[in-house]
Amino acid sequence: MSAEEPQDGSPEEEEDLRYFIRIGQTDLDGTKTVERSLTDMKGIGKRAARIIADAAEVDRTALFGKLPEDEIDSVVGVVENFEDHVPEWMANRQKDFFSGETNHITGSDLEEKRRHDINRMKMISSYKGVRHQRGQKVRGQRTKSTGRTEGTIGVNVEEIKEAQEE
Repeated sequence: MSAEEPQDGSPEEEEDLRYFIRIGQTDLDGTKTVERSLTDMKGIGKRAARIIADAAEVDRTALFGKLPEDEIDSVVGVVENFEDHVPEWMANRQKDFFSGETNHITGSDLEEKRRHDINRMKMISSYKGVRHQRGQKVRGQRTKSTGRTEGTIGVNVEEIKEAQEE
């Protein structure tokens, strides 16, 4: 038996498996379960992936690549309109600064919004913006003993030996 042949002798099962499923601008792994594959997308964690699978009425333990096309489309629809399926407190973008709406942003849009928010904080020179500009810790962590960026100063043994020899 060669390594290319499937172990159970059914090559049909491998042919209908989609290895990549595209949601938005993200390619998800079709060889993982629905719940596990959705967590690879930025903005979706374990809990959100479980809610998405339940809202789309899909078995969350099934392989994502083996789902029929209509079930994959229902998962995509729930991901794109996630804020409609969950309470407002669970969305990751509550009461947006410019629009005032509550949205759940996923994928590369999440990174873009985060970068835009940090730049806005820097422009208005808020406390958090100033900390971002200086490269210091932003969320109230301890800075007396951690987060030091300079090199270690320590004892230089070679200089001490040279001074003793002189």
